[in-house]
Amino acid sequence: QVQLVQSGGGSAQAGGSLTLSCAASGYISSRNFMGWFRQAPGKEREAVAVLYTRDTAVYTFYGDSVKGRFTISHDGAKNSVYLQMSSLKPEDTSMYYCAADKALGRGWEEGEYNYWGQGTQVTVSS
Repeated sequence: QVQLVQSGGGSAQAGGSLTLSCAASGYISSRNFMGWFRQAPGKEREAVAVLYTRDTAVYTFYGDSVKGRFTISHDGAKNSVYLQMSSLKPEDTSMYYCAADKALGRGWEEGEYNYWGQGTQVTVSS
């Protein structure tokens, strides 16, 4: 059974930084997506950043709204994925979720993931 446990997040001023962590227990496959999604009240859940691991290779993808500001990274030894968020904007305020599953599609759709973290709130004030 795969479990994802999130930590980090909280509140920050606009222009500030926060880091989210997601620790995974259990094995999925040798080719996985690990992603960060966010969902604001009244809005659909959207992908923010996705990391694709294939054996030892790692590829990262970002949404246009966070490109250049957020960085997704992976620690294979700890089976953890991180989201470093900088130059935060009030519109980044949302509940953030990490997700993981074997890589079968593009990794950008919520429905591609069966394993989810519990969610963590990020609030950015102006």
